[in-house]
Amino acid sequence: MQITFAEAEFTSKKKQTRRDRLLAVLESLVPWSVLESVIEPHYPKTDGKQGRPAMGLSRMLRMYILQQVMGFSDEGTEDAVYDSAAIQLFMGIDLGRDAVPDATTLLRFRRLLETHGLTQQIFAAVNYQLATKGLYLKEGTVVDATIIAAPPSTKNKSKSRDPEMRHTKKGKQYYFGMKAHIGVDAASGLVHTLVTTPANVHDVTQAHALLHGEEQQVYGDSGYLGAEKREENKDKDVERVIAMRHGQRRKLRDSETKKGRLTDKIEQLKSQIRAKVEHPFYWLKVHFGHRKVRYRGLAKNTAQLYSLFALANLFLSRRCMPLAG
Repeated sequence: MQITFAEAEFTSKKKQTRRDRLLAVLESLVPWSVLESVIEPHYPKTDGKQGRPAMGLSRMLRMYILQQVMGFSDEGTEDAVYDSAAIQLFMGIDLGRDAVPDATTLLRFRRLLETHGLTQQIFAAVNYQLATKGLYLKEGTVVDATIIAAPPSTKNKSKSRDPEMRHTKKGKQYYFGMKAHIGVDAASGLVHTLVTTPANVHDVTQAHALLHGEEQQVYGDSGYLGAEKREENKDKDVERVIAMRHGQRRKLRDSETKKGRLTDKIEQLKSQIRAKVEHPFYWLKVHFGHRKVRYRGLAKNTAQLYSLFALANLFLSRRCMPLAG
């Protein structure tokens, strides 16, 4: 196939930027054909305007994935396509002959995914692909939750805060927003379950919903103390390895008894296992920049979180390959 002048100029660059490397990793990590097969049955054949053919599914999926990884707005994603030769190459676009999907087209694509619950199916499809490579061992699950902030201001069109978001206090700090509760594989740190709630819902109330049913141990921080006493957990035959409260742990560190030092060592070992759950949150908030909700309502934000955690799993799977071997 004959390459364009722009492609030839791009491939001859002497320096490869971080964006170039990221797009190359995305190209190799994402199971594009699998995700397209999830969306294709629901994807329209025309754009609804005089029966014109719709923008290609492959191109729209790449634009959507790019938006999630980069943290761009709809307009920002459209601008990035025009501005970056690397993104044009990633999307298979030649500005001289191809139409660039605009912000409205990307908005309609995202609403299509939300309406049909396709981001949850994408999450499941990615996890199935990773499971076939032996990356889920299923003996243990680590549970945790993180707060995702929402705008508390009422200076908007509706003159109100998002009614599905709530205030909560963590330490001495108040937050307004939602919570993402996840269950991750204790061996690989890959997310297998996601539940979202308003921020004021206590972590322990969602402990039962984060299990896949095959684990033998469940690990959690002190926020999950007493989970085994709750009615919804009484029929679950699992060993719960829950951290003690910080005040008790502090007393152990100050203890000079052999029992105190041994108990503190056990708590350290628990912490090393529980640390796996922080890695998906790190990808979510640091790499993808998703520290605040982008939309109003739990449903839209939950749909986006399924996509983000699916992508986080793909990036995390790179370090898990020796485990699978």
